[in-house]
Parts: sequence; structure tokens; C-alpha cells
Amino acid sequence: MEHDISVNDFIFQSNKGVIVDVRTPAEFEQGHILGAVNIPLFTNEERVIIGTLYKKQGKDVAVEKGLEFVGPKMARFVKEAKLLSKSRPIFIYCWRGGMRSGSMAWLFRTAGLEVYRLIGGYKAYRTSFLEDILSQNWNIIVLGGPTGSGKTAILEQLEKEGEQVVDLEGLANHKGSAFGALGQSEQPSTEHFTNLIHEKFRTFDPQKPVWCEGESISVGRVYIPKELFDRMQVSPFIYLSIPKEVRLKRIVEEYGRFDAELLIESFKKIERRMGGQHVKAAIEFIRENNIKEAASLALDYYDKTYNNAIEKHRSITQTYQTDSDCPIVTANELKQLAKAIYL
Repeated sequence: MEHDISVNDFIFQSNKGVIVDVRTPAEFEQGHILGAVNIPLFTNEERVIIGTLYKKQGKDVAVEKGLEFVGPKMARFVKEAKLLSKSRPIFIYCWRGGMRSGSMAWLFRTAGLEVYRLIGGYKAYRTSFLEDILSQNWNIIVLGGPTGSGKTAILEQLEKEGEQVVDLEGLANHKGSAFGALGQSEQPSTEHFTNLIHEKFRTFDPQKPVWCEGESISVGRVYIPKELFDRMQVSPFIYLSIPKEVRLKRIVEEYGRFDAELLIESFKKIERRMGGQHVKAAIEFIRENNIKEAASLALDYYDKTYNNAIEKHRSITQTYQTDSDCPIVTANELKQLAKAIYL
């Protein structure tokens, strides 16, 4: 029996089975539906050969070559699928929901497995998220404030208390500054970063607030989907106003544990914008193990940059002012502000 299903049904039903991506390893690495396992119909090299034949000699020749590649691997594909499925349904996709997923679906069904194929493939999955962002009236609240305001800790507390939170820096594995890669694992591709955001949003209720941190469109080397970024730009913006000394303490605790040479390299990345004299002074402070003074110079630079960006690109909806650095207290008071915003 044929089971070709839409994106929404695919995502909703796939939690009762196993998701199989039959694209090449390179395509899978670039981005995939979360939780998917890769059983590539073709290797990266085979895919290139078939694509070249298709362009130069036509579909029939390309299909014949594909069969040559796949034939010897069919038994292995079935064994892998059975081991993965453990008698559960298989939810399968390729790029467009075409020949690759169709062929594998036929093979698995022939072997007695229950298979559901994604209509439109991975491309349809990708498109569905951008459509959701544009079509739903998301109640996004953007949390902003200068470096060291503890926005990440506040968002983590809000999430613990049951609020809908999308931690863009956490998903991007980057804190958004020249120092943002320190202590982080490798960043995903922009494509997979979007998929990670998608998985968060599809669990959210559009009628309830969705909290996120104010970012530029790039977070390290990955980019926020333009559709989401544009929505964030016109969403309510709560500005955290926290004294420099409080922020400085947090920065020293967070970054003081890193090797001096890593900190120095990070300062060198902003030398042109921060000014050679200031960077030179910061490096001297680091070599003297005076992290606080080096961090103070960095904060002066980032505060100026941030305030200029706010003046040009944002309208502040609410200002939350505090002298403390307690995420629990701040999170509770921000929830009350959110209620006032969306009354």
C-alpha cells in the first residue's frame, strides 16, 4: 500500500517510527530533519556521476547507471532498515520526494516494512517552516541589552518555568561576538541551523509568547532565516538596563577561564574597529592576568557598538532596569511585562 504523506503528517507521525534520509552523506551533513538516520542510496561520488550523465546523455542512461550502483547494495539497505525500524514504521525522504525516496520506499515495502514517504521531500520540509513563520501571528518577544546582561541565563530560566524560548545562540553554538566561539562546539551549517529553529517552533503555541534574544542576522558564521529575522525586528523589544559593574563581573566569570592566547586572538579580530591602542592595552592586561581591565575595555567597545545599533534599528517597547544578577527574579518580572505587552 502506498503511504505518501504531507509535511505536517510526516512530522507528527514520525515519532512512532524511524526517519530515514536517503540523500547522499554530503547532503545529510549539510542539513537534515532532526532525528533522521542517513541510508544514502548513492555515495557523494556516485551522485555526481549520475548527475553528469543525466545532463550530458539523458535520463535513461543516468537511470541505468544508478541501477548499476544500487543493485549490489540492495540487500544491505534492507538489513540496515530492519535493524533501525525494530518493527516500527519507516518515514523516508529525499530532496524532492522523487526517484530516490520512491525507489527505497518500494524496496523496503517489498521486504515487508511499513513505509511512509514525504511528499515534496526535504525541500517541502524546509519550505513549510518559512510558510509557518509568515502565516502565523507569532507573539515574539525580543530580549535585548548590552554585553554581559545575562540574557542567556534569563532565557534558560524562562524555559525552566515553562515559557516558550528559542535560544538562537545556543542553537548556533556561538555567542555572537568576536569571543563567541570560545568554549563552543562546531557551528552547524546555516541550513541545519534553520532546521534546529524549525524544530523548536513546531512545538510552540503561536498564541503564547515566544522569547528570543535580540541578534544581528548573523550569529557567528550562520544566519537567522530572513523571514524570522524580519518578524523579530518588528516584535516587542525589552531592553535590559544593568550597570556595567554587574555585567563586568559576569563577563570575567564567563571568559576568565579561557586560555590567555585564545582571548588575545579574539581581541585581534576586532582590532580595526576597536582601535589598535585599546586592543594593545587589553592584550597587556591579559598577559598581566588582569582579566577585569581587559574585559572592561571590551565592554566599552561593545556597549558603544550595541547602543548605536539600537538607535538605528530598534524601538524599545519596555526597559527593565535592575542592579542584581539573579535570573530567577528577572525572569519572573519579565513574564509580568510580557502580560502587559500582550493584553
